[in-house]
Amino acid sequence: MAERDKDVTDLEDLFQAARRQGIALPDGLEDRIIADGLQVQRARQGRSASPRRASAGRVRQFLDLLGGWPAMGGLAMACATGIWLGFAPPQALPDPFGFVQSGDTGLFADDDLVLAMVEE
Repeated sequence: MAERDKDVTDLEDLFQAARRQGIALPDGLEDRIIADGLQVQRARQGRSASPRRASAGRVRQFLDLLGGWPAMGGLAMACATGIWLGFAPPQALPDPFGFVQSGDTGLFADDDLVLAMVEE
């Protein structure tokens, strides 16, 4: 792959010969191309850009800040995935509802503070 072709100079000579030769366009083709281009330019000058409000709303500014609709699609997918994993977590993850519903929600492990107060 690292070997370079030694005949590059021959290829360059062929390119230079093609550049010198020049290609003659058919009669009137250049005039038709220029006329078509001028017609397109005139049509574009007649059209005005769609009017936009001077200041965009807060929702639009927030949407632009996030990256537009493609970014909103990604955020919606991430939100849906988070909700899905919250309701039906894989076996490797703990069930969040088990933590909420568990009755063992003591603030101090083994009630150390209560035992300290009893000793006095």
